[in-house]
Formats: sequence, C-alpha cells, structure tokens
Amino acid sequence: MANDSNAQPQCAPVVLFAYARRDHLQKTVASLLKNGEASQTQLHVYCDGPKHEGHRAQTDAVRAYVESLNGFASVTRVYREKNLGLANSIIGGVSELLAKHDSIIVMEDDLEVSPHFLKFMNEGLQLYRDEERVASIHGYSFPVPETLPETFFLRGADCWGWATWARAWKQFESDGQKLLDALNGAHLTRAFDLGGAYAYSRMLQNQVSGKNDSWAVRWHASCFLKNMLTLYPGRSLVNNIGTDDSGTHCASTTDFAQTVAMDPVHMGSIPIEENVVAAKSFARFLGQHTSALSRAKRVLGRLLKTRMES
Repeated sequence: MANDSNAQPQCAPVVLFAYARRDHLQKTVASLLKNGEASQTQLHVYCDGPKHEGHRAQTDAVRAYVESLNGFASVTRVYREKNLGLANSIIGGVSELLAKHDSIIVMEDDLEVSPHFLKFMNEGLQLYRDEERVASIHGYSFPVPETLPETFFLRGADCWGWATWARAWKQFESDGQKLLDALNGAHLTRAFDLGGAYAYSRMLQNQVSGKNDSWAVRWHASCFLKNMLTLYPGRSLVNNIGTDDSGTHCASTTDFAQTVAMDPVHMGSIPIEENVVAAKSFARFLGQHTSALSRAKRVLGRLLKTRMES
C-alpha cells in the first residue's frame, strides 16, 4: 500500500519550460504564485534557444521577463544557446533535475494552474513515493460530462502539468521504435489506443518516422508498457491556454478549456488500479474530439516543428 503520512510534504522543485511566448509565460507564473507553496518551492526555468533570428526578439523578451522572477524559494535560470526543440528540451531538463532530486513537478509555458495545484502535486508525490506502480501525478483532467471520483488512476502517463519521481523516469524509453515493437509484440496496440477511440499508436509511429518529435507519446507508451499508473484529479487543476493559435502545435480550440478547481482536491488512499469508469469516460471524450485534439495537443501530433518555435 502507499505511504500515508500526516506530515507536511516537502515542496518538490518545479521545472518550467519556455520559449517565445512571454504573455503566456507571465500568466503561467502568475497562477503558480497564487499557490501558497510557491514561496517554499525552487523554480527552474529552461528557456530554449531561438530556432532562427526571426525569433530572437521573442526569446530575448522571455529571458528578460525570466530575469525578473521572484516570489519563489529560489529561481534557477537555464538559457540554451541553441534551439533544442520541445522534446529534447523537456527530456534533457527533466533528466538533469531528476539526477539531483527525488521528484519534480513539470510545467510548460501555456498552463494556468489552480491555487491548489502545488498542494495536490506535493501530496501525491509524498503519498505514492514508494509505490513502484505509480508513474506520475497529473493536474489536468478532460472536461467530460460525467462526475469523476475525487482522484483516480489511469494507465500510462500524461503531459499537461505533471509530477514524477526519479525511480519512475528511469522507465522512460526514448526509442520510439522499441516502444512500438513492444506494443505490437504484446498485442497491446488496441488497448493503447483506448479501444480504438484515439490513435496514440499512430502518433508513436509518426514519431518514429520523423513526422513529429513528441516526447509525451513516448513517456505515455513507456509507462503503459510497464502497466504503470498516473493519478488524476476529478476536478481539473490545470487549464491549457496555448490552444489559441499562438503556438506552432496548437490551433485555436476551446474544446479542452477547463475552469480550474478553486477548492482543494482531496488526496486520499484509493485502490492502486485503473479506474474503469474514468477510463471509459476519457475514451468517449477523446473519441468525440479526435479532430480537435489533434490540433490542440500537437505535443502528441504530426508536425516536425515544435510548439516552442512559435
């Protein structure tokens, strides 16, 4: 069973990835600062280098803003000289920090969070830190019509405001072909595709063939193959504000907009198993919004460029 403790959880470091959208980044940081735990949280900001000279003014503006940040326990700034792209930036940054810390919280520059986001993340990291089957804690939940449990597990991993441990990140497999072969070999492709509701396996194939550079589909597949689980809140603690045509990978859509929870999502011991009802609810939602999702979640999409190039 998971470790349950009444002790105040230590605040895990937050790593925030940014590129060229200063306005979005300001909203993300402002929402983080509304969390009571912010002043006790180390913030690490990774700014990717400009893809070309046409983006330099935007990336310089982001860096000037990052220089002004305060309100956290500390701010560490990492400025890449060259453009790594979203996948390499996130994989590299997460790996660097988890070589130094047992757990971290991962954010991107287009996520507004609830004032209770950090509390939920830190409590989840504390509660499930020794549970090998739990891969991560996630902050976003789809706007499904059904009422979901306060917290629940789904198989695999996710990417819109999440937290993980060094022990779980060791399971990350960067070779998409190995993941695809393993899914096919174990006859898990249909299950991976939510019973055919959403073509995650095609996304993975597109990553292998160079049609996208998604880190997230590889993280999801890595955890899915190990039968690992991610904890979700029944009321979303994250809203993605990047689906407004501002990013290379995000066309305008409101299909995934959420009103973040303004009351805490209560963390408690639940069975460490996939919640079948929630899984079916998510599958129905994704099946109904496949075309919009392929626009809104380009981090799992088809294009060669990265969202950070906007």
